[in-house]
Amino acid sequence: MKLLYYTRVPMDENLYAPKLADSVHFAFIEDGKALPLLHNSGVVYAKAVPGEMGVLHPYSLRDPWMMFADGLWHILARRIEVNGTPDASSEGMLLHFTSGDLIHFTEEALLPESADLAKGYAARGAAPVDGLELPEGCIPAGVIDIPEDVATRMRHRFTTPVNVANEVPACVEAASPADLRRVKARARYSDGSTVVKPVDWLLNDVDFATPGEYEVEGCVHQDRYEFPVAWHKADPAICRWEGKYYFISTNDLDGNHSLYIRQADSVPGLVTAQQHLILDTKTYPHLGNLLWAPEMHIIGGRLYIFHAGTPESFFCEQSHVMALKEGGNPINAADWEMPRRVVRPDGSMLYGEEGITLDMTVFWSAGRLYAAWSQRQFKPVDLGAWLYIAEIDPVNPWQLLTEPQVLTVPEYGWENNHTFVVEGPFALYREGRIYLSYSGALVDSTYVVGMLNMDDGADPLDPASWTKENYPLLTSRSVPGEYGPGHNAYVTDDDGLVWNTYHARPGLIPAGRPQTDGNADFGARSSGIRRVHFNVEGYPVLDMTEEIDLVPALKWVKTKVIVK
Repeated sequence: MKLLYYTRVPMDENLYAPKLADSVHFAFIEDGKALPLLHNSGVVYAKAVPGEMGVLHPYSLRDPWMMFADGLWHILARRIEVNGTPDASSEGMLLHFTSGDLIHFTEEALLPESADLAKGYAARGAAPVDGLELPEGCIPAGVIDIPEDVATRMRHRFTTPVNVANEVPACVEAASPADLRRVKARARYSDGSTVVKPVDWLLNDVDFATPGEYEVEGCVHQDRYEFPVAWHKADPAICRWEGKYYFISTNDLDGNHSLYIRQADSVPGLVTAQQHLILDTKTYPHLGNLLWAPEMHIIGGRLYIFHAGTPESFFCEQSHVMALKEGGNPINAADWEMPRRVVRPDGSMLYGEEGITLDMTVFWSAGRLYAAWSQRQFKPVDLGAWLYIAEIDPVNPWQLLTEPQVLTVPEYGWENNHTFVVEGPFALYREGRIYLSYSGALVDSTYVVGMLNMDDGADPLDPASWTKENYPLLTSRSVPGEYGPGHNAYVTDDDGLVWNTYHARPGLIPAGRPQTDGNADFGARSSGIRRVHFNVEGYPVLDMTEEIDLVPALKWVKTKVIVK
């Protein structure tokens, strides 16, 4: 397989800024075309470097060159300032990345241009792309041959699987409609992955009172969610509690001054469910302004809401935890205890006057409970928002058991685009691994979703336990018409299917709907729901839209039903 590597011409600042374009992109060359990976988005980015007082200095890259040596893939490139000018601090040096699989990349120390490994860089020629149909904005750098097994793994990771077949048993025995409803379809996808889905069988074709054989048709079931499912609702999350589903979110419609909950018997039922006010900025003096990013979590058999709030301005926002009273009803405001501010092991506040904390989430590993959150230092200098982590007390989940430590920082261009922010973590468990997705950049059209992951049972407080992806998994280029997707959360339904809730901007503001926050050209932050697929290697896929999740031409299936 021939692999084209390239950078891109920047687009409008709100669509594809220089911080994104000045990175390494990949495309497979097939049949005279260069087929871009990851929706023609960058995969390899230069890291920001800590400077005076810990302030991150961002960098970009240009003129990449690839080679294979000593069992590793190497990428060399010029490091540049994000405004496109040369980086004086790296004069005579090259950025150096290594990779064993062309999926994960490690930025090594700057490499002197005189080094043996760099000799080919000066001698590199123009990319052999004459007559090749190139991706949009492509600035070709080179073409390299890669083994088919490496190309296959890259295809699995950087392209979205498509439904290719839906299989049901050729023959089943059923004595009742309930027996037939238990017969499900196995959906197959282009990468070799599968998932089991329910089927809506045409039960009228079977007379269960009369023994015999019946040919029965059914439609593979897929819940449909037209984006957006909830206007002006940001940071959405769904929780399953005592047989019901609950939807909660930040309320952009009233300027973030209230929290509402929806209750339903199913995830689809939440779309049209009635809203119930459970907290507003008039309820408690210590939460008199800006209620943000609520999440519902079950800990030790009790239901809690983790959220941020403050009686003052944005610069004072802090993480709080609100517990449901014993035997309480989640949609009844009086059944919730007063929110408590999160504290450190010694009982002092999680963060003082220097900055803010928000977007706190929790997850379990090896029987211990951990919290991850976004924290931003404003004094003495603004460091941007970083992700922090600590172990917390499962009996009193507003109490940290260990001191906070940094989990990750906004070091890549897609994390510090328009502002230095990583926030909105949420955990997803799959086949012995914990996937912790998070969001980066400004909450405008450039907002994106990144991913950390680790073995379940490893020490979450050890930075070496975590693998951080170099690239975003979900961007404005992932699904047409959804700009700035992010701050997502997960829920598993009664059929075992995992759903991703997220917010994005619809691109256009419908007539009569107010614009309540910035980035007006792309509309208000609004909620979406999409199924999480897991590729053939078990990695989460967040950009599988309904028409490729279940191809319409393949949705009808048949089986022979034997009634005895």
